[in-house]
Amino acid sequence: MFKKSPAAWLASLTTFVAFTAGAQTAPVVDAPSATPSSLSYNSAMDGYRAFADEKAIPWKAANDTVKSRGGWRAYAKEASGEPSDTKPPAAADPHAGHVMPAPKEKP
Repeated sequence: MFKKSPAAWLASLTTFVAFTAGAQTAPVVDAPSATPSSLSYNSAMDGYRAFADEKAIPWKAANDTVKSRGGWRAYAKEASGEPSDTKPPAAADPHAGHVMPAPKEKP
């Protein structure tokens, strides 16, 4: 007797599913009850502003401005949302707690 392999059954099954999916009717779409009274068009370019190159300032003046505003820490506070109107505290001596032992003398 004739035996079909599992691959043949799989091919037959997929063909059957494809034909049944194609045989279904499309859903009926109701016509719109009223036509739109007016159409409006808004361009994506309505609010466009052309690029304007800013005049560069000398690097020395830029560095002095940053220094007078409190340095990079002031800008970091501004970005984090903290008020930046206070000056940063004066840095204490970072080596105040360090003790260097004296070298031992050789006899």
